[in-house]
Amino acid sequence: MFRKISNFLNDVQLEMSKVSWPSRVELKGTTTIVIVLTLILSIFILITDKSLEGILNVIY
Repeated sequence: MFRKISNFLNDVQLEMSKVSWPSRVELKGTTTIVIVLTLILSIFILITDKSLEGILNVIY
């Protein structure tokens, strides 16, 4: 049992050493893009929701 756990942890360590981690600048840039696009999408959904709510209130 302990041998399997040890093998697993060694494999995890080996795979993690193969990962190409982004630099701080790349990470900051992509994080900014994700936050901005999330805000834009949220505003779009809010506007769409309120517009459809207004239309449905007029109809019903």
